[in-house]
Amino acid sequence: MIIRTLEQLIETDRDVAWGNGQSRRFLTESDGMGYSLTDTIINTGTESLLQYTNHFETCYCIQGEGEIEATDGTVYPIKVGTMYALDQHDKHYLRAKTTMRLVCVFYPALKGNESHNLTSNHESSYS
Repeated sequence: MIIRTLEQLIETDRDVAWGNGQSRRFLTESDGMGYSLTDTIINTGTESLLQYTNHFETCYCIQGEGEIEATDGTVYPIKVGTMYALDQHDKHYLRAKTTMRLVCVFYPALKGNESHNLTSNHESSYS
């Protein structure tokens, strides 16, 4: 059985600056579960162009407001209680109107040290 608290993760190697916020990684590849579970903070006013070509991701918003914009221009509002799943390795913009907090599941599991390169016009991904 694996038991971890958020307090135990903060300021450890499982507390990763992912590019536009923090990702607290409760479960990673080394835990042997086959998926990752994160508590992710997205900073207010940020925009991230993302596409996970090697992972599926599901997120559940527990704090804040923002939006996801699909490549066809469709915008989906994200607020507390909203879940979104990137079931087609969807390229998307993630925007935070306020500080957002998401509980995220990645499959397959993240190694644990991944972060994004958000400085180019290309989408960022975890490899």
